[in-house]
Amino acid sequence: MALRACGLIIFRRFYAGALASTLPEIQFLLLQTSYGQHHWTPPKGHVDPGEDDLQTALRETEEEAGLKSKDFNVLDGYKKEIIYTVNNKPKTVIYWLAEVKDHNTEIKLSDEHQTFCWLNVEEACKLAKYQEMQEALREAHQFISNK
Repeated sequence: MALRACGLIIFRRFYAGALASTLPEIQFLLLQTSYGQHHWTPPKGHVDPGEDDLQTALRETEEEAGLKSKDFNVLDGYKKEIIYTVNNKPKTVIYWLAEVKDHNTEIKLSDEHQTFCWLNVEEACKLAKYQEMQEALREAHQFISNK
């Protein structure tokens, strides 16, 4: 049976400059796992029986990052499906794109993760070592930039 997981690519608009008129930097939230190779990904997890994919993404984001659905907006029009192999079995991960409402929103990690960071798209792609994840982050950045 194929593995299936769902999650949210979370981003914020961060104003680094002193002037409010400066363009915001788009930063993505990545979590570092506390198991295995300590890889970096957006919050995601396996679909539980009776859940639809988006319910899974929302639940996993709350469990892994402490973000409740009131803390962010899921953007219409972006849904990315990634398929890769884990232990010689295909795994499908579906991501939606969500923007936190307050760039200072507190992240509360579960014991599945040891740390997190907010990164611009290039920094995020360096940490997310899998090509499929890098492509998803770049596509998400392009989607945000075109809105």
